[in-house]
Amino acid sequence: MAVTLAELFAYALTKPGAWQDDPWGGDIVAKVGSKVFAFFGNPETGTTIGLKCGKNRDEADEWTAQYPEDAKASGYVGRYGWNSLTVGRRIPDEELFEAVDASYQDVVSRLPKKERPDPRSGL
Repeated sequence: MAVTLAELFAYALTKPGAWQDDPWGGDIVAKVGSKVFAFFGNPETGTTIGLKCGKNRDEADEWTAQYPEDAKASGYVGRYGWNSLTVGRRIPDEELFEAVDASYQDVVSRLPKKERPDPRSGL
């Protein structure tokens, strides 16, 4: 059975320092420090996850080339390497989990040192 958006949401929140926010009323995101690393919308009913899939649009376009029906540039932030990935279709589950990991790592690497979680403490 394919992974669900709710399962990916739960997974994202296991990352050190990750926390849930609802900055726009009804659109749930996962943050680390003050920055979003995953857009979920409504994890119980949604079918897409927004993730940082490359340092820029060219890198993120590798996803759209490989999965043209299930990977699209995200609105507003797509030019910065963010994609909207459809869950439970053609993108393999393990690649979705890896994409969550990569988005988290990319965002953490750009946080000011004082906002970075201590991976040893789990916070």
